[in-house]
Amino acid sequence: MTSSASASSASSASSAPSARRKLGSSDLEVFPLSLGGNVFGWTADEATSFAVLDAYVAGGGNFIDTADSYSAWIEGNHGGESETIIGKWVKARGNRDDVVIATKVARHPDFRGLRGATIKAAADASLKRLGTDHIDLYYTHFDDDETIPVEEIIGALDELVRAGKVRHIAASNISPERLQESLDLSDREGLARYVALQPHYNLVSRDTYEGARQDIASRAGLGAVPYYALAAGFLTGKYRPGTAVDSPRAAGAGKHLETERGRNVLTALDEIAQERGAEIATVALAWLAAQPTVTAPIASARTVEQLPALLAVADLALTDAEVGRLTAASA
Repeated sequence: MTSSASASSASSASSAPSARRKLGSSDLEVFPLSLGGNVFGWTADEATSFAVLDAYVAGGGNFIDTADSYSAWIEGNHGGESETIIGKWVKARGNRDDVVIATKVARHPDFRGLRGATIKAAADASLKRLGTDHIDLYYTHFDDDETIPVEEIIGALDELVRAGKVRHIAASNISPERLQESLDLSDREGLARYVALQPHYNLVSRDTYEGARQDIASRAGLGAVPYYALAAGFLTGKYRPGTAVDSPRAAGAGKHLETERGRNVLTALDEIAQERGAEIATVALAWLAAQPTVTAPIASARTVEQLPALLAVADLALTDAEVGRLTAASA
């Protein structure tokens, strides 16, 4: 943002996000923007991925998000490509103690679902690809609520924590009922307990998180780490009527232009970004970072040039009025 914009808003803005935020009830201190690793080995090759990771860390970042299934959807890939690239980068830079690595289990072709044995085998495979002896934050990627009792899932995760292979556990894509059931089990039995939740949440997709899941996160002290924080690129402002975007995610992102909510959000983002001298993506992330329970939105960058707008969320605190304008536009 410009210095004049910063000064003019100082009296009404809440405190700017600190360089690090505590993640839920854990001892993890993370940058307020988590770097998504889904593009590593997909739209970003190894050399570009290294450059993006270097630039993210140089900008103050320390929170890297991936999954064992990234990017199995690409022809010729098998899953684990992102973890492998991150592992090679960490080894080359010798910075394992300086970064918080989060990965996920349930969707790798060789380790599908959340059977206890599957979770433990998948964790070992992730550790090998990452070239480390511990995972800082281990998510259940998609719940397996039809067949697997939470006792089996939490029990396996607890074993990993007790073995020192995982520091903290978390959940993504889980129903409010199963989330609460898991938390109650951990509290009752003294087992490892979820410290974070990774929901689908952004300015044009609020319904999945706001309500029951957000209420549970608030009561249980979970840190929310939203994925699709920029709605697959829509909230960067590059999707406009009559404009073609060269991106593998263009079809999904562009659909928001067809909704009144999407168009209203773009208008509000344009106005606030201009007023604050900030990028549209930064404003969208700042709205998310200002929401109750949110610790760090996740956003990915397939080029180094895309990073500054993401990193800038650490320095942009929206006023209550600006948050309200965006909230109203996205209603």
